[in-house]
Formats: sequence, structure tokens, C-alpha cells
Amino acid sequence: MERESTDPRRAIPDVSTDSDIIERSSTTPRAFAELYDRHAPTVHRYAARAVGMQAADDVMSSTFLVAFERRTTYDLERPDALPWLLGIATNLLHRHRRSDAHARRGMAAFHDASVPLDDEAAASDRLDAARGIDAVRAELARMPDRERDVLLLHAWGGLDHAGIARVLGIPEGTVGSRLHRARRRLRPLVEDAQGARSGADDG
Repeated sequence: MERESTDPRRAIPDVSTDSDIIERSSTTPRAFAELYDRHAPTVHRYAARAVGMQAADDVMSSTFLVAFERRTTYDLERPDALPWLLGIATNLLHRHRRSDAHARRGMAAFHDASVPLDDEAAASDRLDAARGIDAVRAELARMPDRERDVLLLHAWGGLDHAGIARVLGIPEGTVGSRLHRARRRLRPLVEDAQGARSGADDG
């Protein structure tokens, strides 16, 4: 017969949910740092894809500041706080876009393409690739907020349809239709950009 383990670390596993952390932070504010450690990378990645790396730092910091200030209003029946955090980030991103027109041009949905000057043929190919990526960025900037929000929450926030619906306060069916429209807008441009980059790499 196997002996039952008496190791206290195994007897009491760490099963803290996000809601546990938030509830604990109401009396021990520094406990909220656990939520930051758990979700900050995802929030930052989501913001960076929308407004670029530099502005993403501010959006991420503001997201957790707002979340901390509102933590007593969080629905503790929801164990996963990521949709809540991304909802706050989405609202901050809307404010950022309205206040800074340059943010639209700086949308970092794809990696920047460099154009070397030492090889004219390669430079031409890479310039075509950069133009294709710029076209994708421009379309993302023109896209209605309601479609772009769904696309970014799904692609870079990592949320499923139910999570996105909860963040935006819309039915899951609406999430699906908006995501479909956003993908349909981008598909030809993404294919062109990928083709141009492939040609540049082959060159």
C-alpha cells in the first residue's frame, strides 16, 4: 500500500483564481500584484498590436490602475479576470485613438519590414513587402472599432467568442459576424503582404 504523502505543499495546492486574488486584495492591496504578474503580458501584447509598443506600456499600466481602483466592483463569481482586464484596455485604447491620430498609423499588427540599401533588387522586393504591410495597417486603422475590437481580442487577447461577448456586452452571434467581416476585409491584403514578404525573403 502506498503511503499517503505528508508534504504540506502537496496537501494544500495553490488553486487561487483571479477572483480569489481580487477578493484578497480588498483587505491586502498588495495581493493585486499577483493579478498583474498573471495577466500583464497578455494585456501588453494586446495593446501593442493596437497602438504600438511605446503606447502599449501606458495602456497596460493604466489598465491595471483602473482595475485596482474598481476591484471592489468585480463580479467574484467570475474566476477568470482576463476578459474584464481586456475590456478596460479596450476602452482605454478607444480613448487613445481619439486623442492621438498618429496611433492609427503606428498600429503594430505586423512586424516592420526593413529596406536595405546595398542591394537594389532586394530593396525593391522589400519595399513591395513594406507597402503590403502598410496597406494592412491602413485597413486596420479604417476598420470600425466594433470590428477591430473583436479581431484584436480574438487574435491577440486570446479570447474565445464567449469571452469577447462578455467584454463587449454583445451576443456571441454578433461576435462571430463581426469577426467574419473583419477577416474578410483583411484577407486579400494579408495574402498580398505575405506574398510580397515571401518574394523578398527568396530574393
